[in-house]
Amino acid sequence: MKAAIDVSSACDSSRQLDGIYKKMSVRLIPFLFLCYVLAYFARINVSFAKLDMLADLGISETAYGLGAGIFFLGYLIFAVPSNIILERMGARRWICCIMVVWGALTSLMMLIENVSTFYVLRFLIGVAEAGFFPGIIYYFTRWFPSERRGRVISLFMAAIPLSGIIGGPLSGWIMSSMQHAPMGLSSWQWLFLLYGIPTIVVGFFVKRCLPNSFEEAEFLTEEEKQRVRLELARDAATQAPNQQRASLLSFLFSPVVWYFSLVYFLIEMGEYALGFWMPTIIKNAGFDDMQSVGLLTAVPYLVASFVMIYVGRSADLRNERRWHLAIPLFIGMIGLVMAAHFSHNGQLAMLGLTLATCGVMASFPIFWTVPTAMLGINAAAGVALINSVGNLAGFFSPFLVGWTVDLTKSTDFSLYVVAGCAFAGAVLFVLVPKRFASSK
Repeated sequence: MKAAIDVSSACDSSRQLDGIYKKMSVRLIPFLFLCYVLAYFARINVSFAKLDMLADLGISETAYGLGAGIFFLGYLIFAVPSNIILERMGARRWICCIMVVWGALTSLMMLIENVSTFYVLRFLIGVAEAGFFPGIIYYFTRWFPSERRGRVISLFMAAIPLSGIIGGPLSGWIMSSMQHAPMGLSSWQWLFLLYGIPTIVVGFFVKRCLPNSFEEAEFLTEEEKQRVRLELARDAATQAPNQQRASLLSFLFSPVVWYFSLVYFLIEMGEYALGFWMPTIIKNAGFDDMQSVGLLTAVPYLVASFVMIYVGRSADLRNERRWHLAIPLFIGMIGLVMAAHFSHNGQLAMLGLTLATCGVMASFPIFWTVPTAMLGINAAAGVALINSVGNLAGFFSPFLVGWTVDLTKSTDFSLYVVAGCAFAGAVLFVLVPKRFASSK
């Protein structure tokens, strides 16, 4: 009888805890999701603007690739300092500041007159946005234990495919309908202006909508906060021995940090090849109309959004990370090869792009559950360092594609290289010891 009562009590306690985390997710994820959609727009809106901007300004494909990628040099330099500032200042104030700044800089992209101003503004947007994504990943460690983090990060990062679902058709519509717009602005100038303004507006709402931690959350009762406090303490006690607070210098010399930086770099090579060149690949496959290109760009991201959430949920339920990342990346590799090999066959190219997008997108939330658990809840600098070094792929990937397009008049070779990167990333992640790739 006592055993039955204990089991019933444990079930009730588990349901109560599930209810607390559901409440936290409902209050946090939708708003952060919106912020990340706007952040991703700021990164890749040039992929549509380039379809008219390059001809207007006389910019080469190589110069475009360098300009698209130079964003990530600013990102690399300022991601770690920005995350340290977030930890000290609090998420609410710092995220507000950086969103307002990157929104203003995005709108200023409409003033580009030559390659130099293109490079400078892209670099500054990277500086401004550098702290957002690693800051939010760190922010989640202050709310959710590691075994719940996979599905939370999956929901948050579903903003990437949703950005494609919304951004593709929206960008196509803006570029098409603003061809003869008033004020003497080109369609690509309207694109930058109209993407920057909402980011500024949402940035000012951050201070109202985003508590710095669960301790400040007015929507949680004191009893609920105590439950969360105990869960995070239990989680910290069960993690790897390098959980103690570490300095930035120790992260710079950490083999774990550099290993995961390399894995993340290889995964990101695929994401940014797709993000910055998908409209061009679709257009080259025989779809010339701007609105059609925009609508078709949404298809791979629409499918990927469901796949990403399913894979993240499955990884949490099975407490398994390695193959939940590797298998999608292997599929993504096949998709990239298909997109390159059948680049002039519209249907097969679209199938390849869809497989590639699903594979790459599904791997991201799984990836972040492992280094955050290994480095600990205080490892803001380590998370930022992995993110910033890995995001150097955002510099190399678009530059590689742009250079090979100017050289060969085709994206095929660069897509084969990116497919090889995806394969190598999957293999390296599988080699992570199993005890580190689970939360128990």
